Amino acid sequence: MDRQISKYTYRVTWSEEDQEFVGLCTEFPSLSWLSSSPEEALKGIGNIVKECITEMQQEEEKIPSPISSRKYSGKFMVRVPPEVHRHLVIEAAESGVSLNRIASAKLSY
Repeated sequence: MDRQISKYTYRVTWSEEDQEFVGLCTEFPSLSWLSSSPEEALKGIGNIVKECITEMQQEEEKIPSPISSRKYSGKFMVRVPPEVHRHLVIEAAESGVSLNRIASAKLSY
């Protein structure tokens, strides 16, 4: 895969509807590529992403940065119903850890 596009986030999955493998790129959600093999689906979506980037450069459009290259602070706000908040505070207190530790554990996989 071309170095220019290799840092993007790709996924190949089976499409029951199309009865083929579909290649997807997270940073370009409107693009996809169907193929009878997963390898060709990945190659196809890579090629179409490369073409899209070339067109965007010609049109002087902003090109999405790869998720892998972005910096994250590790902080974000989540709104939950008051009952859920209360339940998490109780669970944290009973476990002897912070609310942040409980929430982080529940969000990680």
